[in-house]
Amino acid sequence: MSQAPRPYPDHVPTLTEVIELGPVPLAVPAVILPEAPPPPLPLPSPLSSADSDVSEAQLTHRVLVDVQRQIDSMLEFRLRESMQPLLAQFIETLMQDLRDELSRTMRDVVTRAVAQEMAKLRNR
Repeated sequence: MSQAPRPYPDHVPTLTEVIELGPVPLAVPAVILPEAPPPPLPLPSPLSSADSDVSEAQLTHRVLVDVQRQIDSMLEFRLRESMQPLLAQFIETLMQDLRDELSRTMRDVVTRAVAQEMAKLRNR
């Protein structure tokens, strides 16, 4: 069965491409927020005087910052965990390829040097 070719995106980033990221936004983008805000979470009682001065927006900001920090930490852990074996295998393959290339290059250099010396000896 032949399938229609898949369309390719205009730009595909590569592993060597540097992607500049700005500061991490502390607020959830409006696209993710529901149209009607959820009901406020009940605050634990009794409230101290410092707690009673915290607005719902400040509390939301604190929770979002904390959740973002936890997500960042978990994402980094999972990426490291999943990428470590792949990177180790890549490095091993790369090292073997480099050794092979170095061996070929050294063989060529020695062959040329010996040929040059033999030519010098013949000319004497």
